[in-house]
Amino acid sequence: MTTETNISPLVSLEYIPYIDEDGQLPEQLQGKIGVYAIFDQKQVLQYVGYSRDVYLSLKQHLIRQPQQCYWVKVKTIERPSRTILEKIEKAWIAENGSLPVGNGDNKEKWTQPIDAKVAMTPEEQANYENPAHDEIAKIKIIKNVARRVEAEILKVLDLRGLQTQIRFNPKLKEQGLLDLK
Repeated sequence: MTTETNISPLVSLEYIPYIDEDGQLPEQLQGKIGVYAIFDQKQVLQYVGYSRDVYLSLKQHLIRQPQQCYWVKVKTIERPSRTILEKIEKAWIAENGSLPVGNGDNKEKWTQPIDAKVAMTPEEQANYENPAHDEIAKIKIIKNVARRVEAEILKVLDLRGLQTQIRFNPKLKEQGLLDLK
């Protein structure tokens, strides 16, 4: 167990494949409290975060940033302590020598639901802004955009060989947002 004086350096931890040879996420992390570092295909640090369920957080990051999630390093702790988790997170970022892209200006892309509305085509945008459409018609347009973006994400994950089931929250699609259920 990690204590305040015993912070494992990031460099000392093993790389774990984000998606294993069976197409699964690291299931041994389900329900585990800890700090995790996400790396791209070239093992360049992209994001450092902490969670009360590392597995669920990794799953969320994968749908939000599928091209950046290839490797992960994790340090779990037995009991939740935000103080310890934040100290490890800060130590790993300092050890990296620079702020990972996912912890800087792009943090919302890693931590917030996907806004499908920004992926609207010009035709969808014009259709959405059509004054003849009522609120129900606009919701339908937004849901269709969200479904299209969802299909694009699932296609990328399928190409990566992911076998873990991904279910998006259907209620958020009405707002043009994608997040896991």
